[in-house]
Amino acid sequence: MTRRIVWLLAFAVAMAYVESAVVVYLREIYYPGGFDFPIVIIPNRMAAIEVGREAATILMLLGVAMVAGSGGWERFLYFCLTFAVWDLLYYAWLRLFIGWPPSLLTWDVLFLIPVPWLGPVLAPALVSLAMIAASSCLLSLKGRGAVLGLSPGLWMLAIAGGLVVILSFTLDFRVVLDGRPPPPFRWGIFAIGMAMGIAAVATGTRRILSSMRTS
Repeated sequence: MTRRIVWLLAFAVAMAYVESAVVVYLREIYYPGGFDFPIVIIPNRMAAIEVGREAATILMLLGVAMVAGSGGWERFLYFCLTFAVWDLLYYAWLRLFIGWPPSLLTWDVLFLIPVPWLGPVLAPALVSLAMIAASSCLLSLKGRGAVLGLSPGLWMLAIAGGLVVILSFTLDFRVVLDGRPPPPFRWGIFAIGMAMGIAAVATGTRRILSSMRTS
């Protein structure tokens, strides 16, 4: 498991480099004076290619996790870990290449599927750190022989929390289409979604540890 994780992390580092390099090229073309809001609307053909690139990136991250894992839980956790490391290092590479973002509170277009996701860089960074912590903890328990699992109620809470976080990113997506600056970020909605997801994982982890002690 350790060797697989090392290679997955190496893939995430390299994939983040490739992704950030593409963004550097795009910003040289469409934002020669520096990236900022209101967003420059790129041609429809380029926008379609960008959506395809994002979908391909997710498929690549999912593909390596599917190949590396030996079961449903392991594959899911490998994907979460690889995705989160890739997301964090994407911003790290951009900072190295072009000095962006200047601050963790700098706004970015985070994703384009199915609508633009908007938010300060700090928000997806917090999501990625939580995913790294949760997936690392559960993978460690699995390595110690634990049987992983969440009750249907906890799964519903975790999924609902994820959807609430996505809602905080997408509520104001029309500002991109209308060429307007974004309103204040929905930190309250974001915090509720994060709390729901963390509560679900923390409760499930406690139950797994209790089951291990009992057995």
